[in-house]
Amino acid sequence: MRLSDMTGKEVINIADGARLGIVEECDLGFDSRTGKIESLLLPGRGGLLQLFGECKGAVIPWQSIRRIGDEVIITDMSDSADRGLMGIRHDR
Repeated sequence: MRLSDMTGKEVINIADGARLGIVEECDLGFDSRTGKIESLLLPGRGGLLQLFGECKGAVIPWQSIRRIGDEVIITDMSDSADRGLMGIRHDR
């Protein structure tokens, strides 16, 4: 699967049903030593806050992704450490 194949899919957390975002312009986080994918980085939702740099994105740990379907990506971020990553600001 390519990153472009995930474009347009909505990311949903199965633990609480939260919509985390839609994969449009996202990045992947890699381990620089192994080259393995560590996370899916979703940009923050658009709007006025994005102009001022106040818009936060979500960091989805790759191991929390349970299924990539035709229209959605299901994650399980029930772990408190994973939940803490939602809303974290990341720099591109």
